[in-house]
Amino acid sequence: MTVWLARWLGPLLLVSLWGLSAPASLLRRLGEHIQQFQESSAQGLGLSLGPGAAALPKVGWLEQLLDPFNVSDRRSFLQRYWVNEQHWVGEDGPIFLHLGGEGSLGPGSVMRGHPAALAPAWGALVISLEHRFYGLSIPAGGLEMAQLRFLSSRHALADVVSARLALSRLFNVSSSSPWICFGGSYAGSLAAWARLKFPHLIFASVASSAPVRAVLDFSEYNDVVSRSLMSTAIGGSPECRAAVSAAFAEVERRLRLGGAAQAALRSELSACGTLGSAENQAELLGALQALVGGAVQYDGQAGAPLSVRQLCGLLLGGGGNRSHSTPYCGLRRAVQIVLHSLGQKCLSFSRAETVAQLRSTEPQLSGVGDRQWLYQTCTEFGFYVTCGNPRCPFSQLPALPSQLDLCEKVFGLSALSVAQAVAQTNSYYGGQTPGANQVLFVNGDTDPWHVLSVTQALGSSESALLIRTGSHCLDMAPERPSDSPSLRLGRQNIFQQLQTWLKLAKESQVKGEV
Repeated sequence: MTVWLARWLGPLLLVSLWGLSAPASLLRRLGEHIQQFQESSAQGLGLSLGPGAAALPKVGWLEQLLDPFNVSDRRSFLQRYWVNEQHWVGEDGPIFLHLGGEGSLGPGSVMRGHPAALAPAWGALVISLEHRFYGLSIPAGGLEMAQLRFLSSRHALADVVSARLALSRLFNVSSSSPWICFGGSYAGSLAAWARLKFPHLIFASVASSAPVRAVLDFSEYNDVVSRSLMSTAIGGSPECRAAVSAAFAEVERRLRLGGAAQAALRSELSACGTLGSAENQAELLGALQALVGGAVQYDGQAGAPLSVRQLCGLLLGGGGNRSHSTPYCGLRRAVQIVLHSLGQKCLSFSRAETVAQLRSTEPQLSGVGDRQWLYQTCTEFGFYVTCGNPRCPFSQLPALPSQLDLCEKVFGLSALSVAQAVAQTNSYYGGQTPGANQVLFVNGDTDPWHVLSVTQALGSSESALLIRTGSHCLDMAPERPSDSPSLRLGRQNIFQQLQTWLKLAKESQVKGEV
């Protein structure tokens, strides 16, 4: 990698160097790592030191109101966006707007995967918009509570509206050009909600792995993880799921023994916090859950440290001396592989250190945004993964109360207020029956988040696509020769849906001219 290229991709590569701050954040670290792995492929980005350099995306900044709902408050911040004009035909060509979510958004967001891969077919202009309070789009003043009250999905949607109007002027976009939103995960929900709330500005949306139903106790996540660990289609088996249960039972046995067994466990599983207290033990067990859940959530994706097939191989003694191998040894090896891949030394920290890191109001260079996302879960979404039912193969720790306790300790928000916020979110957006037309919901049945999305069509213009063996946001990833037939078919269906929408937009343009 040249010095120039390293500088250009630098902000993307910092993410995997930042330490964990909470057990559930391991899932976010994995997601960021996979995204950056895919985005930083020079070949895939079309980067070169020769003539191709002219095709590099451009970065820009929009001045946005900090409080768009208060006309008397003129405070503002700069919101980053990326533009790829390589395929744009201009005039009435469509605009593909890729919405950012709970993390930094890099140039790969307009160069790789969809919507970028779909742009050439229709001569689309591709723009991506980084979410307020994440990446480099953080308002001056840091992340104090007084500032965070301007962080919500509603504020983000207001940014989409003002960005759409400002960018139309900046790029001289025709008033008849259709704007189509794309997004994955939380940003997928934003894409659907943008069409729901502003149908006069957003013509259609593709919402990938979008958890549109907020939920306090997300026990269903581990129900899907359990099923996926048994799925032979992705390398799982009933024996693998049993091995996961055995490995976690062994971890809990050693925790109960205390003393030397506990000290050895701390070393073997890279726990950087002492394990004498129940809350520190819950931190470790939560991180281990996230490690296994992450193998399922990101199964088969480029840059993922472990697939389900690889994880099951480790737990069942593959790749080593089977006579001396146990599920616990396999779990140890899985921890080593994931930490090495993420460039981290610690799987978990003490609860006190977790709270201290989340209380820090200084923006982190990594752009991962743990404090910001915790705030959004406490004030809008919940999404707290638990393991309280008998089908769950993990430990019952950490339980929901300890996760809600973070909202209290970090932000002073009570469990009751969190529950009320989750209910209000579903009331405002409609949960899994949002009622938006010209939205395509795309999910994979391996992805634990699909149970919070729309997986069956809610009408002729609110479509749903469920990709067999598909993992989280897999449809948005760059194409690979190893892509499954179901994924290829899914992408064809997305293409056909776009074709239908853009034909409809063209017909509307013609009628408007008559």
